[in-house]
Amino acid sequence: MNPVIGLDVSKGESHAQAFADRGTPYGKIFCFNHDLDGLASFLRYAQDLESFTGKRAAVV
Repeated sequence: MNPVIGLDVSKGESHAQAFADRGTPYGKIFCFNHDLDGLASFLRYAQDLESFTGKRAAVV
């Protein structure tokens, strides 16, 4: 598996979509605010993907 998280950064909030492998989405699109709570939730999102795949995801 080659996990990756696609990140679309906008003013005030960002949207992310995780992929467990090429062409294999993991979960739904995830939105988070640009504050400490939002960044902490993004970290948990990335850690969930890492737990599922056994590898740290690249963020692009």
